[in-house]
Amino acid sequence: MMPCKILPVSGQAARMPAARLGNPSAPVRTARPGASAGGPTGGPAPSFGLARQTGRAYDLAYDCKPETHPVDLPRTPSFRLDGRRALVTGASSGIGLGCAAALAEAGAHVLVAARRPGPVEEAVSALRAAGHSAEALPLDVTDLGAVRAALAEPVDVLVNSAGMARHGPALETRPEDFDAVASVNLRAAYFLAVEAARGMAGRGGGSIVQISSQMGHVGGVDRSVYCATKHAVEGMTRAMAIEWGPKGVRVNTVCPTFVRTPLSEGTLDDPERRAWIEDKIVLGRVGEVEDVMGAVLLLASDAGALITGASILVDGGWTAA
Repeated sequence: MMPCKILPVSGQAARMPAARLGNPSAPVRTARPGASAGGPTGGPAPSFGLARQTGRAYDLAYDCKPETHPVDLPRTPSFRLDGRRALVTGASSGIGLGCAAALAEAGAHVLVAARRPGPVEEAVSALRAAGHSAEALPLDVTDLGAVRAALAEPVDVLVNSAGMARHGPALETRPEDFDAVASVNLRAAYFLAVEAARGMAGRGGGSIVQISSQMGHVGGVDRSVYCATKHAVEGMTRAMAIEWGPKGVRVNTVCPTFVRTPLSEGTLDDPERRAWIEDKIVLGRVGEVEDVMGAVLLLASDAGALITGASILVDGGWTAA
């Protein structure tokens, strides 16, 4: 609705083009001097009409201007993590190191956790040299007592990037191989989430991100055990999200495709397997660590505040086909 101001015009002004009356862009109509004040049949006057005063005709011009209302623009939620503590496991190299760097760059104080103290210290030194806040935490995630001790002081963010793979035909799977892979990929992932959530729930919430895999959504050659553990992580993540959501604890997974890391070199250096992989990835290339970092930061930060029980597939379209 446009509010209109009635402008009486007469004489020469009444014969001026509408563009000369008031706002040149406003709709303006005038009536002929001497015309009836009523409609064509003597009924009510039309919206644009004529008024008489003491026998003298006046034309009515309507100067209409649109109402203006201030527009409140939405603001992008913050990806910053200033003042927050984050624990990243498997953080001495590869995807885990990338996750630690992403969170530290966003302002978090990062606990860099992995089994071997030497690489952990090197990663922390690199982060500090870049101006970030980090500390070393040598940790075997299969040692549940050590996990409990590491999380005795609550964290705001947990990114579990510890993982293991022993690939081979299912008919040749040894029980010890199954147990080793499941111990890291499933049992440790489960209890890391439990201990982190226990602390987060007591301080209003937090974010848990499991680095899962596209193999948690599909199958793969010689990957029966690995797929079993990653499908299990996907299921437990959804159940935990439902249980802990009312406590403000969000639980999600990031599911990369094959990513170029020291651990994947053997697979990617095999021409036959490399061809199979690149044929499956519709974007035509294997992943880089940087491809995963943004998804993790989204889920860890307030930018992902309404995301829980979800899987972000960083797979170049592998699972879309």
